[in-house]
Amino acid sequence: MRIIESLGEISQDYDALFCDLWGCVHNGIAPFPEAVTALRAFKAQGGIVVLVTNAPRPHASVEAQLNRMGLPTDCWDAIASSGDSARAAMFRGVVGQKVFFIGEDHDQSFFAPMQIVDDPVEIEQVPLDQAEGIVCCGPFDPHADPSVMRPEFLYAKQKGLKLLCANPDIVVDRGETREWCAGALAQLYTEMGGESLYFGKPHPPIYDLARRRLVALGHDIPDQRILAIGDGIGTDIRGAMGEEIDSVFITGGLAAAETKTRSQPDAQALSAFLDKEMSAPTYAIGFLR
Repeated sequence: MRIIESLGEISQDYDALFCDLWGCVHNGIAPFPEAVTALRAFKAQGGIVVLVTNAPRPHASVEAQLNRMGLPTDCWDAIASSGDSARAAMFRGVVGQKVFFIGEDHDQSFFAPMQIVDDPVEIEQVPLDQAEGIVCCGPFDPHADPSVMRPEFLYAKQKGLKLLCANPDIVVDRGETREWCAGALAQLYTEMGGESLYFGKPHPPIYDLARRRLVALGHDIPDQRILAIGDGIGTDIRGAMGEEIDSVFITGGLAAAETKTRSQPDAQALSAFLDKEMSAPTYAIGFLR
């Protein structure tokens, strides 16, 4: 693993980026200017940028959020979201027709019609006692401990309901505030003996979707010319390792404290953290720049 100073040091070795959003390109409130500059420079040399995000929403909804946040459209080419991967599975009926929904009001776009699924199941949102499965886009309250769902999950497990997790992330940092994600609830449900289904990073479906986004843009790029960028050691980096594609670990995101990152990670702290996580990114850098 090599600590680099900038993406430009290694960018000539790659034709496409699978770049995480939250913690790498923005902080949930505003874009990171240096990250925008780095992505623009990669595109200027002919590279393709696919934003690969565990956001539990359709890519159009993610794009609208990025526009509101002020992320320039000229620093990326396509979006592959966990929401799209999970929605396709839902409309194929993996958790049944009648579903109990866990999430906030703004996550309702998850249920918008999807054209790419043939003969989609007609999904109906129902109370838990009428449900055939669970769709989880995130907690009802992202600041509440996931354990508040234990009573519902005990009932669901006894009924044998599967939980579709639309965002495998455990936590995100919105500015300076840490919030729980759907992955924390899915993890709890699994620990309680329930069955959780995942479609975002680090699981294969979202990478298949990202590759299809490249093909749709007219680019058939081999895996050895794709570079994954992310701050989630258990999602972005583990997913890249599973797909056997090179990766850049952004240490100043979720693991900033563990890696003692200010501008750059402390080499000794980073090594200890990677050993503990049994992870092997190709490169590391404090922030995308």
